[in-house]
Amino acid sequence: MPWAELAQSITQDQCRSLVEQAVQNLQALPLDVLRDRAKLTAQAAGVLARVASRSGFMLPGALNALLVQQVVARTGGLGFFNDLLPPARNDLSEIALNPDGTLWLMKKGASAFESLDIHPPLEEVWRSVEALLAPMNRALSEATPAVDAKLPRTSDGLSGARIKVIHPVLVPGSGYPAINIRLFEPRPVLPDQLVAWKVAPQAVVDGLVEGVASKLRLFVVGGTATGKTTLVSALANGIPQKARVIKIEDPEEIWLPHPNVVTIEARPAPPGSTIPPYRVQDGVDDAMRMAPDWLIVGEVRTGQAALSLFRAQMSDHPGLTTFHAEGAEAAVHRMSVIMFADTQVHMGAAKEIFVQAVDLVVQVGWLGGMRRILGVWETLPELKAGNVQFRQVYQAGEMELGRLSRRRG
Repeated sequence: MPWAELAQSITQDQCRSLVEQAVQNLQALPLDVLRDRAKLTAQAAGVLARVASRSGFMLPGALNALLVQQVVARTGGLGFFNDLLPPARNDLSEIALNPDGTLWLMKKGASAFESLDIHPPLEEVWRSVEALLAPMNRALSEATPAVDAKLPRTSDGLSGARIKVIHPVLVPGSGYPAINIRLFEPRPVLPDQLVAWKVAPQAVVDGLVEGVASKLRLFVVGGTATGKTTLVSALANGIPQKARVIKIEDPEEIWLPHPNVVTIEARPAPPGSTIPPYRVQDGVDDAMRMAPDWLIVGEVRTGQAALSLFRAQMSDHPGLTTFHAEGAEAAVHRMSVIMFADTQVHMGAAKEIFVQAVDLVVQVGWLGGMRRILGVWETLPELKAGNVQFRQVYQAGEMELGRLSRRRG
């Protein structure tokens, strides 16, 4: 029979058989190849071609590409996630699988999830969980029902991701775990990109970048998924290229185009181990012994981390960080509460520390369906009636940043 007729006559069962044979042939691949999707795709293409040839099939280009994707998905263990991650897709910021087996996607620039009309098989989901957690040597079980992990940056366009997986024992549904994958930006965010996204006018972005360059200490606040980390990444372009930058993150998300950068990453205590966790505050304390010119903390979540960072910034180390709060006054109140709860620092003392450690508060949030800088406040140097005082130098809708009076360096 001619090759063309053979290619046209291949059935779905025969396709599945070819994929299965190729997967079996790839079982002995080393771990570094299994995690490198470019290398794995090349290996899968070669093995599939040999399997098809031995079976007497010549696969048309489109069918061959489809089967190669299936082999990669099966071999790499990512299953249906393989078609949602770069390079297959580059338009997503978050992927969520719910305990009922429904899949939800957050597109870049969107404020709400959209459902995807697929319902992945439970067995495939569990294989995917194993593959997602393998790089961190973590496993999900009833004994360890909530796991944090990450996907590393790869040469084929995957920019890294933060992963949260929760076992069905904690999330009732249809037996599925709850999975969230937060994808990171694929390249450093430049200030001009903020203008293109209409986060703020050019003059406002330029003014904030200049503030960073002049060593002002910025506190970026906002709600969940408002773009706090992205804003910090862009404003960090104000840091001189020759500066030594120490980043403390949990996990690493900020990508800087600077040559002298060290990232310290927090980690939880290994399950069943006596090894203690390595916390953000530990990273800040260690960073102070590494001769930093600038400190960047991805997010302050605890009073201990806040106290460590503020102590560093009070010693004239410029820095940028993010915090979950809606506005400048709300940031002071919430920060004072968690510092008192976590470190027993009196709330009045916490406010005094805030004044000495923070120069600018920048709030980012949603406005008109878009992420925007909603306001910028300069911290005044003295408390009034025991409270932190601010001078607003920008609010959404204005075209320029007001003159800044605080100076550093």
